[in-house]
Amino acid sequence: MKPFEGKVLQDSEAVHACQLDGKGGIKPISADGVVDSTTPCWLHLDYSLPGSARWLNETPLLPDGIRNLLAGESARPRVTRLGEGTLITLRSINLNADSRPDQLVAVRVFITDTLIISTRRRKIAAINDVLTDLQEGNGPTDSGSWLVSVAEALTDQTSEFIDDLHEKIIDLEDDLLEQKIPARGTLALIRKQLIVLRRYMTPQRDVFSRLSGERLAWMGDDDRRRMQEIAERLGRGLDDLDASVARTTVLADEITSQMTEALNRRTYSMSVLAMIFLPTTFLNGLFGVNLGGIPGGGSSMGFITFCVMLIVLVGGVALWLKRSKWL
Repeated sequence: MKPFEGKVLQDSEAVHACQLDGKGGIKPISADGVVDSTTPCWLHLDYSLPGSARWLNETPLLPDGIRNLLAGESARPRVTRLGEGTLITLRSINLNADSRPDQLVAVRVFITDTLIISTRRRKIAAINDVLTDLQEGNGPTDSGSWLVSVAEALTDQTSEFIDDLHEKIIDLEDDLLEQKIPARGTLALIRKQLIVLRRYMTPQRDVFSRLSGERLAWMGDDDRRRMQEIAERLGRGLDDLDASVARTTVLADEITSQMTEALNRRTYSMSVLAMIFLPTTFLNGLFGVNLGGIPGGGSSMGFITFCVMLIVLVGGVALWLKRSKWL
């Protein structure tokens, strides 16, 4: 890309605007004169802001074909080469307040050897991590290392979230071993998060693999090697996701089995109780008829005798059920 004047970056209402100094730090972008093209300028935009949206539509630094793509609806991760630049769409774990981590946020990047424009709608922690490293003088030095740093930060957060899900699954397994049924919806939420991660991280792994194999002018061999390592690490995380999905299936079967067993035990207990009191119900119905000739009807000890008889009968039936191994 040809050198450009710093003033063309003004009025972008950027969240962050700086230039890499080539030593791991940043320096302000000068509005006067031509920007030093030895290191890239980085603009991080929130495309929901009117000023940033207007700048994206009007700036001469962007090809016409990608203006809408940088401020469009969320899409699956992908990479597209456009002349001297490359458009990359990536997904990040949502670490914003009042949001679930599986509600992934998108970051879009148009990158060349002299210009990096990243856009988002919601805050992305990985971008802030890279900016912090730059402010401390330990960040990337050029476009290639910047992209690798962002990819590494995104993958770190994804790996941590996968580990958290793994720990939750272990806790559920331990609870089930102690016959504790998890709260309704707990397992369903974990499975949803696993599926969402699997859906978006698989193409993201492919994006990293493709970037490691592309001969991009602004990526060195070391950057491509590191990108391949990141792709492989994300691939191992995807393998863990597949294993976790299988484990949640086993958990769901075990929960269903335990709930069915508990229901069967309750049904069995009710059946046994009905069997124990069935003879007494018959006798109560028989002696409750309002007809003459009921045995003991004229005796003062008749009621007590009848109660004792019922107790003996219940005890006898219970003893028979126990010897028959029904109790």
